[in-house]
Amino acid sequence: MVQRVAIAGFGAIGRVVAEHLDRGVGGLALAAVSARDTVRAEAAMAGFARPVPVLPLARLGDAAEIVVECAPAAVLRDIAEPALAKGRTLIVLSCGALFDNFDLVDLARRQGGRILVPTGALLGLDAVQAAAVGTIERVHMITRKPPNGLDGAPYLVEHGIAVTGLAGPKRVFSGTAREAARGFPANVNVAAALALAGIGPDHTTIEIWADPGIDRNIHRIEVESDAARLSLQIENVPSVENPKTGRLTPLSVVALLRKLGSPLAIGT
Repeated sequence: MVQRVAIAGFGAIGRVVAEHLDRGVGGLALAAVSARDTVRAEAAMAGFARPVPVLPLARLGDAAEIVVECAPAAVLRDIAEPALAKGRTLIVLSCGALFDNFDLVDLARRQGGRILVPTGALLGLDAVQAAAVGTIERVHMITRKPPNGLDGAPYLVEHGIAVTGLAGPKRVFSGTAREAARGFPANVNVAAALALAGIGPDHTTIEIWADPGIDRNIHRIEVESDAARLSLQIENVPSVENPKTGRLTPLSVVALLRKLGSPLAIGT
């Protein structure tokens, strides 16, 4: 049976996911998208092999069994509540917003829905989840980004921290994953995913650096547990359309969608 997929958000991430579905992903079919600029999205749809309607966020759950959230964190509830109320599967990229909206998990449980968080631009979440079955003592992440990938983040604005014109690396944040998710909602959903996989947002720590000497988004994970010591690093190429995210993020969503319909699944 073919499952229908709707995409909330048609920007740097959502459009790539939609294009892959339009080209064909086994057992899945693109059914609808939503976008802030409806006219622009409809014009882009005209170039698809199988154009689909551009719908309001609240109607995506009517159009599809799977809803993929690729939108700003501020509209997560507008997407999640109507979809989960219908028992849909919701794939969430703005997973940092879940920290302050965890009642959505209860809604999914009551209505038979599911919330799935893809690996996104991170690595090692399978190993962290496995380690969490035992005992994890420490999870720490160090994120380094080119300054333009952090510019305008609420935490920087609130604390008057400038990242333009830097001569060298500058640490702009040190704290918990929960604090990072609130202060950098468009930048460090990787920290939220790591926290959800491991020991939670209040025990997972993160440093964020603005580094003018790099051209990639670099995330390093350090985990101490009774089963293993993990030290992992990934260097992501930023998206041309949106340097706050990486090119790997939409590909991670496509990989998860393929896994949902595949008779063979690799990884935890």
